[in-house]
Amino acid sequence: MDLDETAARLEVPVADVERVHRLAGDHPSAPLPPKDDAPALLDRLAVRPDDAAEIMDGWPDPGSPLWTPELRWLLDRSTALVRADLGGHTWLPPGPELPRERGPAWRHLYVYAYLALVDVARGYHSDHGVADAVTWASLADLGRNLAVDRRMRGEGWPVMQSWLTLHARGAVYELGRLQHHRGGATIDLHIPEAGPLTPQAIDASLDEARAFFPRHFPDEHYTAFACGSWLLDPQLREYLPEDSNIVRFQRRFELEPYEEPEGLDADVEVLRFVFRTLTTPLDQLPRRTALQRAAVDHLRAGRHWRWRRGHFPI
Repeated sequence: MDLDETAARLEVPVADVERVHRLAGDHPSAPLPPKDDAPALLDRLAVRPDDAAEIMDGWPDPGSPLWTPELRWLLDRSTALVRADLGGHTWLPPGPELPRERGPAWRHLYVYAYLALVDVARGYHSDHGVADAVTWASLADLGRNLAVDRRMRGEGWPVMQSWLTLHARGAVYELGRLQHHRGGATIDLHIPEAGPLTPQAIDASLDEARAFFPRHFPDEHYTAFACGSWLLDPQLREYLPEDSNIVRFQRRFELEPYEEPEGLDADVEVLRFVFRTLTTPLDQLPRRTALQRAAVDHLRAGRHWRWRRGHFPI
């Protein structure tokens, strides 16, 4: 397939198509599950009925007019690209950001790639002795992210489509309240939208991880948990009570020296995670919680949030 022509029809930069072509190489893709099995699978992945209906409406049936040759090529090669890095743990965009307003095939192409990779991920988990309950809890982050993106009116998906390749490659495991990201020198902690961040829930998740990784990845040796987040910004203590869950979470970490993160704006991340919007004016954002009030008041004062990284021993 001509890459220049493919890029033009996808309305994306040629460099993005060339990247997919290069990284996918001649690696095999993975088949989608049978369409009849898809509703049950989507339910197990915690996909809400409204999102599931759109995914089923855009299903890549043979001969579907929704699926042009360039879309089918991208689905096949992006799936191969992710599968080729099975076991990898770094950030991996599966392909270019698409003009999602063009229809369900465009909007959910990387969801179909994820669905094709579910059995690949399950096989990787099985090879490492990971229990089915952990596998499905981890992979069900798909439904959570689709629901968040719907709340954000599509603003969240470009980040989420890359984030979800970590799950498909066996890098992220949901153990209780926290998601644990293996690889590198530390176990990185991620905080899904899943209820209060209580010290008891955090302790239980950390204890589970302390047993999980030596058991299932004995060749990998970790000495610390780490986290990079605006939630570790000490400026939050100016607004939140000392006994708040966020402040108590912060106290676990020894902060690393501050460095401006490349390509990441902490103000944007605060809006993304606290309000699930990137475009609502500050004076129209809700102020129901102490965290919401802190986020708005800080920005309205002309100040900026910081993305901080910290760690503590396992």
